[in-house]
Amino acid sequence: MQFTTRPELSGTFGMVASTHWLASAAGMAVLERGGNAFDAAVAAGFALQVVEPHMNGPGGDLPLLLWDGSRVRVICGQGPAPAAATIDAYRGLGLDLVPGVGPYAACVPGAFDAWCTLLRDFGSWELADVLAYAIGYARDGFPATPGIVSAIARIEPEWEASARIWRPVDGRLRNPMLADTYERLAAVPGPSREARIDAARDAWYRGWVAEALAAGFLTPDDLAPYAATIEEPVSLRHGHWTVFKTGPWGQGPVFLQQLALLPDDLGPFLGIDHVHTVVEGAKLAFADRDAWYGDSAPVPLDLLLSGEYAEARRALIDPHASAELRPGGPSPRYPSVREGLVGDAEPTRGDTCHLDVADRFGNLVSATPSGGWLQSSPAIDGLGFALGTRAQMFWLEAGFASSLKPGVRPRTTLSPSMAVHDDGTVLAFGTPGGDQQDQWAFEFFLAHTVFGLNLQEAIDAPMFHTDHFPSSFHPREVALKALTVEGRVPEATLRALRERGHAVEVAPDWSQGRLSAISRAPDGLLRAGANPRGMQGYAVGR
Repeated sequence: MQFTTRPELSGTFGMVASTHWLASAAGMAVLERGGNAFDAAVAAGFALQVVEPHMNGPGGDLPLLLWDGSRVRVICGQGPAPAAATIDAYRGLGLDLVPGVGPYAACVPGAFDAWCTLLRDFGSWELADVLAYAIGYARDGFPATPGIVSAIARIEPEWEASARIWRPVDGRLRNPMLADTYERLAAVPGPSREARIDAARDAWYRGWVAEALAAGFLTPDDLAPYAATIEEPVSLRHGHWTVFKTGPWGQGPVFLQQLALLPDDLGPFLGIDHVHTVVEGAKLAFADRDAWYGDSAPVPLDLLLSGEYAEARRALIDPHASAELRPGGPSPRYPSVREGLVGDAEPTRGDTCHLDVADRFGNLVSATPSGGWLQSSPAIDGLGFALGTRAQMFWLEAGFASSLKPGVRPRTTLSPSMAVHDDGTVLAFGTPGGDQQDQWAFEFFLAHTVFGLNLQEAIDAPMFHTDHFPSSFHPREVALKALTVEGRVPEATLRALRERGHAVEVAPDWSQGRLSAISRAPDGLLRAGANPRGMQGYAVGR
């Protein structure tokens, strides 16, 4: 048993794990008061919008996976591009990429409708009751952590409403404007619980919130028809596990492609064969992501997830680090790429949140809310939050599944995960991290299911990832052969990786990945773990 920063939790009543301790506390409070996992997830999700405003917000996006005791389903809260957002419109502004900041990068904000859909169709609580925790944090204040303070410092000086809203006092941050918005939504009348939730959705997408959200290309007419969708997941068996992800409108299936590329033996944990094979497989899978995934054209997913295709692609992995971008599939095309230092040119970029919940009734949720970062777009005066910038993930080149088209969803990086074992164990897990989400989560899954580490051990284990593909974020750069590893990776592995041609960057210890995870065994035993990196994530339960 290896050292862990905290114990793997276990119990039978309920578990909540998230990227912020206050959100985990809110979710657990709902479980203690008789709510189910879906009620608790919504309460924790709205709380995250308040306490991690530099990581997500009401103007952002939300994909989630849920297990209702018998099957996995997806709720997609990824809003589409506005009707006026065309390639020609951006070109007319003198742009060859969608900007990474400001109102012209906004899509329809889908998070509110996704949380409401989960609550209405699977929960049992009133919207007012789940919103109470977020309202309390916004009204009474919460700790302004170093990450929030740093994000506030990056706000554009001319964003006057932002400067007024996000102003820490004595180390505490409040957002009474957002509290007012949520209280107004919580008070809408209706003859039933479901009708009251729908009335709040109407206010958001077809009422007073929608009227205030107009900015850039986004208009109330873009919001009016929007509704989150309940969809079937994409899945793949690996050993005794079946892994479930969102469809290829997001990057989720890239996790499954990486699974399909694995050989039977990866060698010792964090040894050279393990790390090299996973990294080279990621390069191939992410090349397919960028060539084929998106919402603007058909995706040949049956081919990309087939055993025959995986066998042919696996043969491309050799002992040396590839320096090529090698998509496969039928007649692949690839976006124009810019080689450089990934991420250094986008100071307004935020990150993401994640939460997992399990209850005593057998339900689980894995959710990855993001977008609407306080530093990425001007705050909307009177509402208390900013719009998202997810449109930056479209390409302003025609002919790709991820090309910009009005009314379609951007190919998001947001990627919650679920896996079901043949014995009935259900595992919910995920992480923030943009393009790294399906690398860090993938390595966690291998550490737990292949190498036998418990949830907390797998979360605490040294992480690594590659940037050998175009970044999903402005300015869309690629760093060929780049491999970032935490310094705790064995020195012998680092030497061997360099000998094999990887451009290794050793990152500080405890700097890569923000995983959380919860599992439920067939006998009802719940286990949970959360990430120590960043000193905010916590799992709670009993």
